[in-house]
Amino acid sequence: MSSESRSETRQERFDRGMRVLTEIDGQAGRRVVASLAGISPELGHQMVAWGFGEIYARPELAPRDRQLVTLGMLAALGGCEAQLEGHVDAALNVGLTPVQIVEALLHSAPYCGFPRAINATIAAKRVFAQRGLAPVGAEPGEDVDPM
Repeated sequence: MSSESRSETRQERFDRGMRVLTEIDGQAGRRVVASLAGISPELGHQMVAWGFGEIYARPELAPRDRQLVTLGMLAALGGCEAQLEGHVDAALNVGLTPVQIVEALLHSAPYCGFPRAINATIAAKRVFAQRGLAPVGAEPGEDVDPM
């Protein structure tokens, strides 16, 4: 039986997914999987094996493009700010700039509404601050928070 005709094992899908997850999210993805271990290890397994091993690993979209799509969808869903922060971090890891991320979230406003676009942008701002990145249009150390 050739390697192309044999079925991939559950562990092989998970291993491929973990490689992709680590390339995109670094240690943050591993922390999410570990946080699920005590309550739903199967959810962690499926997120890695299917979400990253099958979907993110597909060659038709570059990781940068996948992150743009993901940011827009999470903004539109609303209530996903923790996951959005993780994907803003991943978007930075795959080459998107803070300006591009903010622009993508601004672009989401006419489609998902201002409240969700604002919440998503504030989540991005938290990630930028954690990474020591200046807010878009501001110099490092300049306080631009109007609230």
